[in-house]
Amino acid sequence: MATVSEFVIERIREWGVRRVFGYPGDGIGEFDGALGKAERAGEGLEYIRPTHEEIAAFMATAHAKFTGEVGVCIATSSPGGFHLINGLYDAKMDNQPVVAIVGQQGLDSLGTFNQQESHLERTFSDVAAYVQTIVSPAQAQAVVDTAFRTAITRLQPCVIILPHDVQGQKMVEPGPEMWQSRSSAVAPSIRIAPPLEQLQAAADVINAGERVTFLVGAGANGATAEVLEAAELAGAGVITSLRGKQVVPSDVPFHTQQLGLLGSRASYQQMKDCDTLVLLGTNYPYGQFLPATGQARAVQIDLRPEQLGMRYPTEVSIWADVKATLDGLLPLLTRKEDRSWQEKVIADMAKWDDELTAQAEQTYDDGVNPRRVYQELNKRLPAGAIVTADAGTTADWYGHYIRLHDGMLGDLSGRLASMLAAMPYAEAAKFAFPDRAVVCTIGDGAFQMLGMNELITIKKYLSRWSDPTFIVLVLHNDDLTQVSWEMRTEDGNPVWSTSQDVESVDYAGWARLLGFNGITVTEDDDVAAAWDAAFAHRGVTLIDAHTSKNVPPLPPHITFEFAKNTAKALLSGDPEGFGAIKDSATSLVTEGVERVKGALRRDDRDHGDDGS
Repeated sequence: MATVSEFVIERIREWGVRRVFGYPGDGIGEFDGALGKAERAGEGLEYIRPTHEEIAAFMATAHAKFTGEVGVCIATSSPGGFHLINGLYDAKMDNQPVVAIVGQQGLDSLGTFNQQESHLERTFSDVAAYVQTIVSPAQAQAVVDTAFRTAITRLQPCVIILPHDVQGQKMVEPGPEMWQSRSSAVAPSIRIAPPLEQLQAAADVINAGERVTFLVGAGANGATAEVLEAAELAGAGVITSLRGKQVVPSDVPFHTQQLGLLGSRASYQQMKDCDTLVLLGTNYPYGQFLPATGQARAVQIDLRPEQLGMRYPTEVSIWADVKATLDGLLPLLTRKEDRSWQEKVIADMAKWDDELTAQAEQTYDDGVNPRRVYQELNKRLPAGAIVTADAGTTADWYGHYIRLHDGMLGDLSGRLASMLAAMPYAEAAKFAFPDRAVVCTIGDGAFQMLGMNELITIKKYLSRWSDPTFIVLVLHNDDLTQVSWEMRTEDGNPVWSTSQDVESVDYAGWARLLGFNGITVTEDDDVAAAWDAAFAHRGVTLIDAHTSKNVPPLPPHITFEFAKNTAKALLSGDPEGFGAIKDSATSLVTEGVERVKGALRRDDRDHGDDGS
């Protein structure tokens, strides 16, 4: 007769799970033993053990994001479980189905202040949509099934707590007795479609619009063809959220990439001028970049009902799956013959691309231009590549320069915006797609958190990947750069070196110590060759790019408040004052020159000048 642990493992497999991310400990020891037994019998789960439980939780979240499957992470009682929490909040805030299995001390220890005994249900009650301790074999089936069902339908993390003594108890089949539940491991569909009257109401708003903009988020994953067909019919411009970047291919000319501080001016202009806004699977949080109140009629489609009408006053709010909704909406949309709005969007994006190119070509006294690093990476991304970014300036440059073509994937810690996530995201992507090239882009501060450790994990599992191409880009500037700029631009404070300085480390040397390819880049002219070498190498490469910390992550529209705070900070004893002022001025001048060039090109076209 199977034990509870053996039953749980088999039930997880019934839910379609084949890979889990965990870290062992005595509180989960009996369950780990059952995992080993199942593996030896050829009926187990692929068990990936990183260097830390937090990494395991981020890996589970990333697995859910990249595959659409439920991500599973496993940890021991108290300290192990606590380490999962940051990664689980990433799942919660980015709406991902994750199930955590956490060990606990024996039932008799609960409430007795025993070693590593804590109130885990209370601990996980905020992060998890469902958290439950299995206290008897007859209860195990219902708890496991409810955790998976809830994770899938509510797109949230759930936690199963498994006391050590229960793990080894003999499993019993629940019967029809009072208080016992006989549940099923059948995944429910979440392709919820709205009623016809709501579809017609949404179509009426979109058909009436003359300047329609689609704001597309990660909730539209899997609906690329439908989004593009709807945009073509509506003559719409398309903006994607940072996590929605992979939904719409970058070569769609009316796709103006992202919005906001790390977005494009073409997207900013769309929001300023549109008369109709359609939000598809996004809870975009930066309301200051959305249309003015009353400017646009709005439609929103989302599977999370509490987020409908949250960011902008919507005229039609549809609680449904984006793909299923667009399937019903497309026949109701009328094709707009006037393409002037879409043509303007395309022209604005072409001008923005010119600006980005010019800014990437600038040189700086204190290091390599990080913009150039990303621009050269983007030129070389192979088909099917997967790119991850971290919180901080890597997200800025990822948003500006990385263009994901059809079939490419990219992601990061979104609403939580946690540092260090880029590394476990990249690892999870590589496990899910071992035949694809994966590029992790991360800052030196985040890399020092836990990222450096994970090169050890990569060394351990490298042989499992059919294509071993795994590239880590470290932006090495000895500074927590994004926070340094936020201190200046948001609060008008000079940078406080005590909190911001990052100890310099030979990251390429660390990679070579582990047997990997390590490349140090200190000159702009060496960037292209470094990427060529990295993609030519069949294995792991770390590019240690010594970049300038004074290149400002400029928003597409400089507000008076932004400029005032920045000037105040730089003139108030900022340790990088002169360098930052000089480099900010360089970026702003470049931006201004490109705007003038664009205006001249438009004027030439208007007057029939062929440019010769």
